[in-house]
Amino acid sequence: MNYEITGNTKLTALLGSPVSHSISPQMHNESFRLLGLDYVYLAFDVTPKHLREVVAGLKAAGICGFNLTMPLKVHILPYLDELTPAARLAGAVNTVISKDGKLIGHTTDGAGYMQSVSDAGYDITGQKMTLLGAGGAATAICVQAALDGVSSIDMFKRKNASWEKTLAFCQRVASETGCDIRLFDIENINLLADSISDSAILTNATSVGMEPNSSVSPIPDPAMLHSGLIVSDIIYNPRETLLMRQAKEQGCPSFNGLYMLLYQGAAAFQCWTGQKMPTDVIKKKYFS
Repeated sequence: MNYEITGNTKLTALLGSPVSHSISPQMHNESFRLLGLDYVYLAFDVTPKHLREVVAGLKAAGICGFNLTMPLKVHILPYLDELTPAARLAGAVNTVISKDGKLIGHTTDGAGYMQSVSDAGYDITGQKMTLLGAGGAATAICVQAALDGVSSIDMFKRKNASWEKTLAFCQRVASETGCDIRLFDIENINLLADSISDSAILTNATSVGMEPNSSVSPIPDPAMLHSGLIVSDIIYNPRETLLMRQAKEQGCPSFNGLYMLLYQGAAAFQCWTGQKMPTDVIKKKYFS
């Protein structure tokens, strides 16, 4: 098939800032080509300041759907008509479906993350997670991990203006899932060390360590990492973060956010097209 833009081409997109590093356009457009679908996926650098106007324009133009990345996963909420149950529980959206004139917010981040854990060869069912961050990706991971049977989650974030909102989130998810979820100040190094010491997995769901600030780590002391700990960083640029290098030095297995990106994207792809992304081919071409 000659892959060309036509008068019937359906638009999908990524909104966020920055987006120039994203491989989402390549993975989606290659999937459209492989399946012979008349769709295109573009990336738009959008800040919270201009999100309202951008979303209104895309909706008016008849967009099929779009993804959201940092820092828009929570900012998008006021501009949506509906939320799926998982998105409501997470309080964050990374995928929007346009249907019958309505924008429906969905979250595929958590499912993508848990699939990436499995893909890396780990089963964390019935075990404890230490989760760094409380943004859109972090809340989605927290919800899905709780739904998938992780026994307890210690979430660490800065004690700022959003603290009470995050505390209410933790209590709500704990109540609805039965998972023991606690919120702590990330500046409390002793509590962070204690939490990591009896966790099966440490998950960095902050942007700390992402390019262009790749020389920093979200943990203050690599000695916090014990040899039995799985270290997961949802960042994929750079592919090996400082946290992952620290994990290697401490004898901990680690993996980055590439496969989370793949699997959350595959779920979004199916939402928009009704077809499964050819993930084996896409993984080999863009994620190896």
